[in-house]
This record gives sequence, structure tokens and C-alpha cells, in this order.
Amino acid sequence: MLEMIIISSVKVIVVVVAVLTCCAWSTWLERKVVAYMQHRMGPTLAGPFGLLQPIADALKLIFKEDLVPKSVEKVTFALAPIISFVPAILTFAVVPFAADFEFFGYQVTGIISDLNIGVLFVFAVTSLGIYGIVLAGWSSGSKYSLMGALRATAQMISYEVGYGLSIIGVILVANTLSMKELVEMQGSDSIWFFQNWFVFKQPLGFLLFLTCAVAETNRCPFDMAEAESELVAGYHTEYSSMRFSMFFISEYANMLAVSAVGATLFFGGWQGPLLPSVLWLLLKMFLFMFFYIWLRGTLPRFRYDQLMNFGWKVLFPLALLNTMITAAFVMID
Repeated sequence: MLEMIIISSVKVIVVVVAVLTCCAWSTWLERKVVAYMQHRMGPTLAGPFGLLQPIADALKLIFKEDLVPKSVEKVTFALAPIISFVPAILTFAVVPFAADFEFFGYQVTGIISDLNIGVLFVFAVTSLGIYGIVLAGWSSGSKYSLMGALRATAQMISYEVGYGLSIIGVILVANTLSMKELVEMQGSDSIWFFQNWFVFKQPLGFLLFLTCAVAETNRCPFDMAEAESELVAGYHTEYSSMRFSMFFISEYANMLAVSAVGATLFFGGWQGPLLPSVLWLLLKMFLFMFFYIWLRGTLPRFRYDQLMNFGWKVLFPLALLNTMITAAFVMID
């Protein structure tokens, strides 16, 4: 029992440190990729190729003055960034990060917690992140912050429906809610190692998942919760120093969480030949992250009415259609 507790604790520490490290250098990646698209250099001064820029940013934010307006509701104002950050980290508890392996004579599973309702856990936990945004906007005592929080809430409701329905097809085909079992079902020993990936069985479901995931994380072109041209900075307008950095880290942690879930559900997770299994998962997550960044550097922001119409009049009907068609094929088989 003690050995299991120690192994589980080590896995938790390793995963949390890995996620936080990836969050830090995702900021460097975004600056470099967008700079390349716009024919700029991006970070170059802090370390070779600017690789130490995230450390420089962290030091700056740590020593910045933490300004708190007089009109805020102090307890909620302080808790909101944490409430926004924790759900993204919890998602990785049920994401398989590697194949099972042996370590110093102990058999170690490549997942922190293999819940038989892992998919439901992911969607339940990630939906809690909106509370941090709502509480931040309400407690700030600012109309701009409150408007950003209200927009984020309406957007989450609009796209959460399509987001959930987008993976129903995968669940119907796989007949399981376990993330580990979903990965194992997509494995193949042949040269066509990708032939069982669910992206080929659920192409429409994947496109819906990808679109709704971008909207769920409030990223461009769905970043109406911040919309600096209209709301200054939206729900985190009144935040500074490390409190602001928590929201900043939360955004990238949510992006990584969605990337890990997308890779697990549709692209075989850690499955792949030659490379270590954990590297396959990281590679697939990197491609998702690159797509996120590419969208930000390419597409303009939706108007709010366009955003809502797209969610309810396009994505939601398509998600229902995909669910019904998949259910019909499963019943026939």
C-alpha cells in the first residue's frame, strides 16, 4: 500500500511539473510562431533563441506590484485565479501519458487514475473553470470585467453542448468511457499504426471537437471574454502581478489539457512506433498547440452575434446529426 502511494505521488508530481513547464514554454512557442508568420524575430535576447524568455517573464511578474482596487470583493478576487487554474491540472489525472512500464522492479501504469468514467470526469472538471472567470469578473467591481465574465459564461453554455456531443460518436463506437481503454482500442502492430485512430471513424466529430475546444478555452477567434478592442482585457482587467499570471497560465494549461484529450480520443494517445510512448503523446499535443497558435495568427475575432449564431445554428445541429448517424450505424452493426 505504501509503495502504491509513493508511486502515485511521484506520478502526480512529475505530471504537474511537466504541465507547468509546458505552459511556460508554450508562451515562447506562441511568440516565435506568430513572429515567424508576421516576418518578425520574436524573443531573441533572453538566452539562446530567446528560450529563457518565460523565466524572465516569471521574474518580472513576481516582482511586479500587486495592485488591488478598493472596490473588489477581496476573498473572491483572490480565489478566482486559483479556481480557474486547478480544473485544467485535474484533467491530466485521467489522461494516459505513456504505456505501462517497469521502474526499479515496480510495475507502473502510465496514468495517474484510470477511472471507468474518465471521459465524463474530463468534461465535468473542465466545465468548472468558467467559475473562476465568472467570479473574477464579478468580484473586480468593474463593468468591463463583468461584461467579459458574462460573455465567457454565455459562450461556455453555447459551445459546451456541441463540445459534449462531439465525442458521443467516439463513445458509441468504443463502448467505453475509460480514457485508457480508448487509447488501447486505437493501437495497431502493423505498419499502418494509425489505422484504428478514431479520427478516421469520426471525422465530423473531430472537427466539431476541435472547433468547440478553441471556443471553450476562449482563444482567437473566439476570445470574446477578453476582446481588448472592446473590454480592455475583459474579466482579468483589474488583475496584476502573479494573480494575472495565474489566469495566463490557466489559459495555456487549458490548451494543453484540450490537446491531451483530443490526442487521446482521436489520435491514439501515446500509441505509435519506434519512439517512446510519452514522446508520441507530446508530439500529438504539440500539433494541437501549433494549430491553436496558427489560428490566432491567421483569423480575425468573431463578432459576438456571429459567435453565438455559429454555436447554436451550425455546430449544435451538426453535432446532433453526427450523433444520430453514428448511433444508427452502431445499431446496424
